[in-house]
Amino acid sequence: MLNDSKIAVVGSGAMAEAMIAGLLNQKLIEPGHLTAAGPREERGQVLRQKYGVNNTTHNREAVEGAAVVVLSVKPQILPAVMPELKGHILPGSLVLSIIAGARIETIAQGTLHTGIVRAMPNTPAQIGQGITVWTASPDVTDDQRRQAEIILGALGEQVFVDDEDYLDMATALSGNGPAYVFLFMEAMVDAGVHLGFSRHVAEKLVLQTVKGSVEYVLHSPNHLARLRNQVTSPGGTSAEALYFLEKAGFRTALSRAIWAGYQRSMQLGRGKKRSQLAEGEK
Repeated sequence: MLNDSKIAVVGSGAMAEAMIAGLLNQKLIEPGHLTAAGPREERGQVLRQKYGVNNTTHNREAVEGAAVVVLSVKPQILPAVMPELKGHILPGSLVLSIIAGARIETIAQGTLHTGIVRAMPNTPAQIGQGITVWTASPDVTDDQRRQAEIILGALGEQVFVDDEDYLDMATALSGNGPAYVFLFMEAMVDAGVHLGFSRHVAEKLVLQTVKGSVEYVLHSPNHLARLRNQVTSPGGTSAEALYFLEKAGFRTALSRAIWAGYQRSMQLGRGKKRSQLAEGEK
């Protein structure tokens, strides 16, 4: 469904490159059918040399004749980009947005186009191990939904939801999720160094512990709480360590962080800048 299609990627950052790489690695489309658009000519040249795709610094030029238009710019840049595209996207084309906080209604009004899929991938998509939550406007056809599934499948796993509100929730949970995991891992490595390990050894211990724990969960039918209990002996070292995590409000802090990310995603959807927020919203 993609081989003969022209795909325009507006915004040529890391996630756009992940999508390009995934589509080409899985041989879902020929390089000549992909066009990456971005403001920096040197970035476009890098993508051209690395993947053989077309590049341009003109968004309007990129979307001309495109069957799929991927929007992957920063949320703050979207208001400046939409007027360039307004009225220039083919009526039967699919617009696929991976812009955090940008609602379907906003994109439809700004581009005068109604066939829109809104998606929220995360950074592991750059190695084909991401998870993407997505939804579609009523004007997206069955064939276009299949196109979206193929494109997003190149990034890893995917979950379709029928309510757009879940996209803001996904932004806070899985979209931001790698940042929480990286911070947790960084803290563990620092603690290992404090104990006396070299940073190299501490990193190796932490990375394999996290990787092995995830694989263990995937291969176990048990609930996460039961798995935790299996390594928590009464009066033992894990019980002591977990007691201090609970006492420090570990769960509450993480839950509040995810809630803050959810609120910020909704604020971005309303076009609010950080400086516009009242102190009580922070």
